[in-house]
Formats: sequence, C-alpha cells, structure tokens
Amino acid sequence: MSGMSIIIKKELKRVFGDKKLVFSMFILPAIIMIALYGLMGFAMGAMTSDIEEHENKVYIVNADDRLKAAITASEFDKNNDLTYMTESEYRAQEQKLSDEILNGDSQMIVYLDPEFEKKFTSYSAAGDAIPQLIISYNTTENYSSNTYSIFVAGTENKPGVVDAYRTMLLQERVGNLDILNVFDMQQNIIQKEEKAKSQFVAMMLPYMIIIMLFAGAMSAGVDAMAGEKERGTLASMLLSPIKRTSIASGKIIAMMILSGLSAIVYVVSMMIAMPVMSALGGENTPMAGGLGGLSLDLVQGLELGAIMLALVFLFVSIISFLAIRAKDTKAASSLISPVYIVVMVAGMLTMFMSGKDVPIYRYFIPVYGNAVAIKDICNGELLTSNFLASLAGTVLIAIVLTIGIAKSFDDEKVMFNA
Repeated sequence: MSGMSIIIKKELKRVFGDKKLVFSMFILPAIIMIALYGLMGFAMGAMTSDIEEHENKVYIVNADDRLKAAITASEFDKNNDLTYMTESEYRAQEQKLSDEILNGDSQMIVYLDPEFEKKFTSYSAAGDAIPQLIISYNTTENYSSNTYSIFVAGTENKPGVVDAYRTMLLQERVGNLDILNVFDMQQNIIQKEEKAKSQFVAMMLPYMIIIMLFAGAMSAGVDAMAGEKERGTLASMLLSPIKRTSIASGKIIAMMILSGLSAIVYVVSMMIAMPVMSALGGENTPMAGGLGGLSLDLVQGLELGAIMLALVFLFVSIISFLAIRAKDTKAASSLISPVYIVVMVAGMLTMFMSGKDVPIYRYFIPVYGNAVAIKDICNGELLTSNFLASLAGTVLIAIVLTIGIAKSFDDEKVMFNA
C-alpha cells in the first residue's frame, strides 16, 4: 500500500508540478469551452437578428384587393419590399425573377391565378375548378425560407397572410364561419414535468459527459504510460523496490483522480458556458439557461456520480492498457484513436433513441449502457436494476483490463520494448 501511495503522489506531483500540464489539462479546456459556446451563441444571435431585420424583396402577381388587405392586416408589408405586378409584366420577366430567387437576390414570388376571381365566384360543386395560389421561394436560402414561413404561418403575434386571405374568402362565400366549425378541440397535455424540462439536456448530456471523461483520461493516460516508457523513466521505476502491481495500481488510481478532476472542470465550464451562449444567442438557443432544465435529487446525483466514476475507471483502464503495450506515445495515440471513435458513436446513439423501453441486457454494454442510464437519470426514469446493470458491465470490463495491465507490467518484453 505504501508503494502504491508513493506512485500516486509521484504522478500527481508530476502533473501539478508542471505549470504547462496544469494549464493544458485544467485551464485551457475551460477557456476553450466558454469561448466556443460564447462564440456559438453570438453567431446564432447575429444570424437570427440578421434574418429578422433583413428587408426581403417579394413580388406579388395579380393581387386582388382581398390579398392586399390581408397583407396589410398581417403587417407583412412593414418589413418587406413588395412589388405588385400584372400578369403581362410578370410573363415578360418570369425567367429573370426566378433567377433572382435562385441567386438569393429576391426572396419570394406570390402568384395568383389570373382567373382567380372567376373560379372563386363560379365554384358551386365538387369538381369545379379551384383557383391557384402559387408561392415560389428558395429552401436553401435563410431569408427566403423565413419569408415564406411568415407569409404562410405568420409570427407569434401576427397571423400569416395566407390564413388571413383564406378567412376573408371563406367569410365572403359562407357568411357565418361558425357553420364550418363542427367541433372544438382542446389540448390536454399529460407529461412528466421534469422530463419535459430536461428533454434536450437528456439527449445531449450523456454524449457530452462520455466525451469529456474520455478526453480527460486520454490526456492523462498516454503520457503516464507510453510517455514514461518512451523516456525511460518507467524502466527506472521498475528497478525500484516497489512491487510492479503497486506501480500499475498507483498509476491507474492517479490517472482516475486526474481524469475525474478534468471532467469536473469540463462540467463546470459547460454550466458556465451554456448561460453565456443563451445570453448572446437569445431564448431560442439550444440548452438556453445552461443545465437549469436538469433537476436531480440526492439519489439521482449519487447515481450519476457512480456512473461517471465507473466510466473513468473504464476509460483509464482502456487507455492505460493500450498505452502500456505501445512502444511510444505516437503508437499509443494510433491505438487509442479508433477506440475514441467507437466511444463517440456509443455515446451518440442515445440521441436517436425512440420512446421504446431499453431491455436490461443493453445496460450491461459498456459506454452505451452508461449513456442510456444517464439519459434515464435526466428523465427521472432510471430503475435500480438498470442502474446496477450499467455499473456491472462497465466495472467488469475495467477489472479485466486492469488485470491485463498488471500482467503487462510483469512482461519484460512489453515493458522494455524488447
């Protein structure tokens, strides 16, 4: 035990005694995360403001008085540059106007059937001709798509022009619009409030936690194993009176401490960065308000901590096993990179899960089962059996890898690159 504690102290002193390592492992990631999310929020806010404030160029062909009245009632003419055209004027430059939409020089063309009024007034039975309203816009241009959306569906405070126009025509045709209302529909939403509030967080948090934990373990593990092996300091350590199992165990525990601290830095940085992104990007920014939508009680907090600890143990074991069997840090990084991709994919799978219950055997799958368990914690739906299964599968694999690391330390060929 004394030998193991010596190794732990040595590893921690090696990291915390090096200002560059402390900066790169604990300070720089926090700065990058806050700056990155702040920049994302600023960019989102700037893009939203630009779209909302942009004066869109819209051509309206064969507009009747009702359509003009609907445009005025919806205030669509206040922030847009409208050009009213006759049928002959439109036909004379139809291709030019289409090219403008294609190139983003204008945003929309609203075309009324030249016989709109005739078809509308003469309609009497099924099968009669129905007048057409054709809207041309560009789905690949933000200005154009937003203009179409506002014209058709309106905004939070104003109805869309199409709805207002349709209402006018129906009012004229049937008189009392209540005759068309055969029933009233009301929404009665039944949901778990905590799940509704944390829905986006529950989708993103498992992936983010897994990536942060692996990144922390990788930054600490490669140098502690392959780095010291490459520099020859590990060989000197093996010749000391300390048992090799104590050296291996001490290094693993020290890396778990460092990885855990690194993960805490990432989580705290994320909690700071999300409100920054929200403040710069507006209320509609994803995860606005940071992790405020996530509310955990004591038991859920302990469950989340236990899962994170198990993941740290697993990731440190994986990275240490690969790093100790590599000849140098370059070879270790090459071995770890494919594992990193697999871990990313496993964490990402929870983003695309349906509402179907996950069978308990899947919780035994390392990383994936942990990600599902974290998502269940966010939603307040984690069963004790599933929680234990997620821990068991992860810890079991980590123990097997730890045994493999201990055996590698006893293998002279591995330790001395013979």
